[in-house]
Amino acid sequence: MNLTLTKKILISFLIFFLITGFVIWRGIYTPRDSLSKREIIFDIEKGQSSKDIAFNLEKEGLIRNSFSFRIYVLINKTAARLQAGAYQLSPSMAVPQIVEKFVSGQTIKIKVSIPEGYTLKQIEEELSTEFQKKVLIQSLAGEFKNEFEFLIDVPNSETLEGFLFPDTYLFNPVTEDKEIVRIFLNNFDKKFNQELREETKKQKKTVFEIITMASLLEKEVKTKEEKELVSGILWKRIESGIPLQVDATIIYITDKKTNKVSYEETQINSFYNTYKYRGLPKGPISNPGLDSILAALYPKESDYWYYLSTPNGQTIFSHTLEEHNIAKAKYLD
Repeated sequence: MNLTLTKKILISFLIFFLITGFVIWRGIYTPRDSLSKREIIFDIEKGQSSKDIAFNLEKEGLIRNSFSFRIYVLINKTAARLQAGAYQLSPSMAVPQIVEKFVSGQTIKIKVSIPEGYTLKQIEEELSTEFQKKVLIQSLAGEFKNEFEFLIDVPNSETLEGFLFPDTYLFNPVTEDKEIVRIFLNNFDKKFNQELREETKKQKKTVFEIITMASLLEKEVKTKEEKELVSGILWKRIESGIPLQVDATIIYITDKKTNKVSYEETQINSFYNTYKYRGLPKGPISNPGLDSILAALYPKESDYWYYLSTPNGQTIFSHTLEEHNIAKAKYLD
């Protein structure tokens, strides 16, 4: 009697383990729906445990059961290697395929190209379009000074206009706004290298001044050679106490879509107004590319004191105010 009972118990355990093993094996190696064409964006947040991830996968209908997923990552010692991010998954994928994506970080990437000369506002609009949600990058310089030395001379109350380096970026869709800003600043940190920083100190200027000047050049002229010449003119006018009278600073204030500036607009009371106030504007008016930054740092000396841009994009340089006024009458009136 006892022997028979023992056999029954052993057989019951064997059947239980076989069934459990099959369920686990099936949960790991057979997809929830091998014929499914449905795709789901699945998010793993920072700090989520494999248990949480498994539960969410089952909840989304991506795996047969969460227990099989947890067993698989435990056996393969990958539980701690599952990376945060947004993933494109399907019920037609088996657990090993899903885990491989998580471990290798095959997240969805959003590609964003920021042209040289874009303002902070334009960058924000571009990011919001690509992310298909409102992205706010109106961070203040003071929030990042402990991380980035190049911001040391930027007033704490200023935005990061000028330091959001124009480039092509790949973002994770779940990247937080502050992290997006940090990615821009890290890129600037690499581009504005040690050699450029030493040259800035050698000239007894600040990074903030160089970037502010570069932002003017970016909006005013197109070619590298013209930027170097205009840089020489503007630095010379600052040293001589002559107002810069850069139209791009007025357009930055008014946010107009035209390059034409009226006399009334030149009277606007703003520290960005280089007609009303001498020296550089309050801060950068765009986010300049490397050519403009180099031109600001390495200006070309000339006998010119004035310049203007024609409607077709040509830059006319003048030695005297009289020459400049003649050029204005010829090309702009």
